[in-house]
Order: sequence, then structure tokens, then C-alpha cells
Amino acid sequence: MSYRKVFLIGNPIAGGGALRKIKKAEEILKNKGISVETLLTEKPGDAQRFAEQIKNSRETLVIAAGGDGTYNEVVNGLAFSETPMAILPMGTTSVLAKELKIPKNLKKAIEVAITGNVQKIHLGRIKNQEKQRLFILMAGVGFDGKAVYNVDSGKKRHLKKIAYILSGIKTLISYSPDELKILNSGTKKAYSAVISKASCYGGSFKIAPDSDLKKPYFYAFLSKTRSKFEMSLQILGVIIGKHIEMKKTEYFKTESLKILGNAHVQIDGDYFGKTPVEIDIVRDSLNLVFPE
Repeated sequence: MSYRKVFLIGNPIAGGGALRKIKKAEEILKNKGISVETLLTEKPGDAQRFAEQIKNSRETLVIAAGGDGTYNEVVNGLAFSETPMAILPMGTTSVLAKELKIPKNLKKAIEVAITGNVQKIHLGRIKNQEKQRLFILMAGVGFDGKAVYNVDSGKKRHLKKIAYILSGIKTLISYSPDELKILNSGTKKAYSAVISKASCYGGSFKIAPDSDLKKPYFYAFLSKTRSKFEMSLQILGVIIGKHIEMKKTEYFKTESLKILGNAHVQIDGDYFGKTPVEIDIVRDSLNLVFPE
């Protein structure tokens, strides 16, 4: 597919020399004879605002250059429009890039962006009493949400992925969760939940190996223990791919659910808020570029 213009929405502090890579990407695109406009974010919300201003422009491609937080903003800006979104990975973590198998090499990633297949995908939608938001990867409730809530923003900027690991350890040591009620064709009880639209999680780990961006449903993984020892074993289970078989867990497919209780929530690696929340699928809500 050929594009009249490419908008490159970039987060210059995403990590890994992001600003240099964004400028190099702009140069590569221009050398291919493509009209490019680069929009650099300065604060949270900028990427979504840029995307909202661009969407529905004819023969236009938006390339989001950053990490999963940047992608989430662009998703929320472009959703329900015909304007396709491609990505260039360069953030603290880039789970979406791993999910899509985007090459780490910048030139190859750009080639995927401008020549890849555009396909409709089904996003997740989450809402609580204060707001609602779309997500492309996952929603984490309980331990997951608390760990993201505890991430120090300064450490995140300088330590990148290590900041999340340190926060996870800190959270596990002091974690004392309330029970959650998951309403989905009956009531399930758990202490943590990850509702996945994508299979990858926290990098290359697959907490929901059956999830697929192109399929109109989630896979949910529930942890049903308050024991720090058992939680540690479940985390190890995720790392080695055995968590679904473990005791005090549950794994199921769903198109919607409600989660009641008192817990922190994250979506796509950024903090969302607190429960209660409602989560559902929004069909055919984004045009996303996949490798051929």
C-alpha cells in the first residue's frame, strides 16, 4: 500500500537513544521519497492528541515510535478511523513489537511499517467510575496493577525495564491483596487477574498463549492465592510457561467481564486507576500494520 504522507509520532525520551532513532527514521523515510511530518511528544497525552488531529486524513500512515505507553496513546487517538497505525520499537519495554514480531533493526522495521499488511483488530475497552480507555495488550488487576502503580517515574526513565522488576519485587514483599470478584457467567473469586488481548506479557513471556490481536475475545488468567510463596511460584510459572497448569489459578476465554473489589489496575504497562472496572471487546476498532 502506498501512502501520500507519513506522520511519525515519537517519544524522544522513550529510551535507547530514542531521539536519535526518530531522526534517523525520518531521514530513511525521506530518502524513500515519502513525505514525512515528525511530531515529538513532550508530556503525557500528546501522542493521543496528535493522532486525533491526524485521523481520517486520506492515504496517510501514522507510525508510533516509542514504547507501549506511546502506542496506547496513539491507539486511543486513531481508534474507529480508517487511518492505519504502524510501530517502531524504542521504549522501556515494547511488548507490542514482540507480539507483532517487528524487527529490532530500524531500517527493517520501517520497511514493515510502509509495506506491511493493514488488518482490522479488536481492541479492549476498560472503564471505571471515573474514565474509560482502550487498550491493545492487556489489563492487569491486583498485583500487576499495584506493581505498575509503585514504579518510580524517575527510575523508569533511567533504569527502564529494571524499574518494573524492582517495583515487582517491592510489591511482592509487602503485598496483602483484598479478594476480587470477577463477574463472567457467574462469579469467580481471585486476588489478581490479567485480561489479555495479546499473548506476550512483560517482554517475551506468554501469560495468555492463546490470545490473538485478530480474534474478538480475551483470555483471562486469575491468581487465587494471597500467599507470597505461592505467588512467587506462579511468577516463576509464567517465566517458564507452566503457570496455566498450576494450582490456585484459572484460565478462560471471554468477551467481557466485571471486576469488583479494591485493587489497582494497569493497561498496556501504564497505570489506569482502581476497581471496580468493566472490560469488554470493541470489534474492528483499529487498522494495524502487520509484517507480511
